[in-house]
Amino acid sequence: MERVRRHFIFYGYIQGVGFRWRASHTAQRYGITGWVRNLDDGSVEMEAEGTENDINDMIDVLKGHIWGSIDDIISEYIPVQGSHVFEIV
Repeated sequence: MERVRRHFIFYGYIQGVGFRWRASHTAQRYGITGWVRNLDDGSVEMEAEGTENDINDMIDVLKGHIWGSIDDIISEYIPVQGSHVFEIV
């Protein structure tokens, strides 16, 4: 399957609840590369590169995170970068 890369901003109660760790763990499980980081306004930014299905599955897992809550997600497609790891930055 073709690889895509998407940029996400997650809004809600997601900082300080293990969201970035969960994103990293889930990315590894699905073979997704990219990165995730907290932003100063309380949101979380992420870039994810993998197949469309794997990225969608990852987002579904993150939506089901039991320690926090996602109120909104903004997403856009960006150019594939060919990264090889998923990092918490």
